[in-house]
Amino acid sequence: MKIGALKESFEGEARVAITPSSAGHLQKLGHDVFVEAGAGARSGFGDDDYRKAGVTVEASAADLLAAVDVVARVRPPSEDEIGQMREGQTLISFFYPAQNAALLEKARDQGITAIAMDMVPRISRAQKMDALSSMANIAGYRAVIEAANNFGRFFTGQVTAAGKVPPAKVLVVGAGVAGLAAIGTSVSLGAQVYAFDVRPEVAEQIESMGAEFVFLDFEEQAQDGAATGGYAAPSSPEFREKQLEKFRELAPQMDVVITTALIPGRDAPKLWTADMVAMMKPGSVIVDLAAEKGGNCDLTVPDQRIVTDNGVVIIGYTDFPSRMGAQASELYGNNIRHFLFDLTPKKDGVIEHNMEDDVIRGATVTRDHDVTWPPPPPKIAAIAAQKPKEKKKELTPDERRAAEVAAFKAETKSQVTMLVAAGLLLLLVGLVAPASFMSHFIVFVLACFVGFRVIWNVAHSLHTPLMAITNAISSIIILGALMQIGSNSWWVVLLGALAVLMAGVNIFGGFMVTRR
Repeated sequence: MKIGALKESFEGEARVAITPSSAGHLQKLGHDVFVEAGAGARSGFGDDDYRKAGVTVEASAADLLAAVDVVARVRPPSEDEIGQMREGQTLISFFYPAQNAALLEKARDQGITAIAMDMVPRISRAQKMDALSSMANIAGYRAVIEAANNFGRFFTGQVTAAGKVPPAKVLVVGAGVAGLAAIGTSVSLGAQVYAFDVRPEVAEQIESMGAEFVFLDFEEQAQDGAATGGYAAPSSPEFREKQLEKFRELAPQMDVVITTALIPGRDAPKLWTADMVAMMKPGSVIVDLAAEKGGNCDLTVPDQRIVTDNGVVIIGYTDFPSRMGAQASELYGNNIRHFLFDLTPKKDGVIEHNMEDDVIRGATVTRDHDVTWPPPPPKIAAIAAQKPKEKKKELTPDERRAAEVAAFKAETKSQVTMLVAAGLLLLLVGLVAPASFMSHFIVFVLACFVGFRVIWNVAHSLHTPLMAITNAISSIIILGALMQIGSNSWWVVLLGALAVLMAGVNIFGGFMVTRR
């Protein structure tokens, strides 16, 4: 198949759907790769770079569309661009079918197969094709860089000869992919980071990254992410009021606020109201990653940086991934080539559009003059939310003493039972065995008991330092066994041989573990 990448027509878009490195992978699948002239220029990929990678460079979009079977791009196409495609061609791009009903109908009427990279189901197997997560990761990182660029102070705390500099306080609202990227970047820059999410199960992720989770004291059962494709579900009005109350409490303390809350197919929820902005300190920064869908902040203006009357900077850029065009193109190009890997199972350059495959079916929005969106639920559930671990209840001093007494009584009972049983066993053996045997047998039983108490109850992490001691004991066992192995009794010979075998395994195993 011939696969080609168009030059993005959206003003200011720097990304490209196929890079020279991803083109090499597509060629290994048996495909011929084409690009429109200048398609990668804004990401730093010149036409000569593509030619060196074996890619054919077409002079215009019309020439490329006439030459290829599969068209790859980043932004959703316009209706005019879809009109230039011929029946039977495949389009791979972001599509947003829920927001572009007219575009969906146009693609159906044109008879093209449209694959929406934003509709790749969030299941484990499809993570490598998840273009939304790739772009969100870049957006979260870039949001912190933009905030730092507009913030007039250090992010990290410092103690200098001239005085002490406190760390910046950063609040990240929403702990999805973009939010986690923003948290990681802010922590690495030395800021004091707080994070909030409506899903309490992400608290452990947030805290493991060095941020503090903002708990909300509200009894509402959060919907499992498996039911919403891995996204947060809309909250109840009561929960939202409690949430806004908490944000108003935090607003005067925060230096930087990064909002990332989005729900697919809906306008961005308003989480940072005008009165919260008014409470913030002059010089504070708000970066609204939901600006393209209306913004999480009341005062956000899409694609603009504004300064409020009280000196708060609000950044509403909608092109954060494009501001890192080279990196974003590489990641998006990898998402595309992984998807094409699934479409080319035999690696022979022939695309097999298997609609029984969860990933391919989920991302296909039109095919054979039919709208195939929305897809049926995947056979494999989306990555489910982990249930928060219950914290162990702290015991009072009286409860702790009672537990210790109960444990002591249980241990004493087991020891007494074992001693009584051992005593009865020795008594029964002594009734039939000669005195010479009993003296050796008692030593053997005591050795087993002492060995059990000394070695069995030692923590696993301490076994290696004990190897030298156990090796010395094993050496004594081997010497004793060798002295008895020439006995006339086959019982003694058998027991001696077993003793040599087991002690030998212990010694050589000890040498291997301790590297001696």
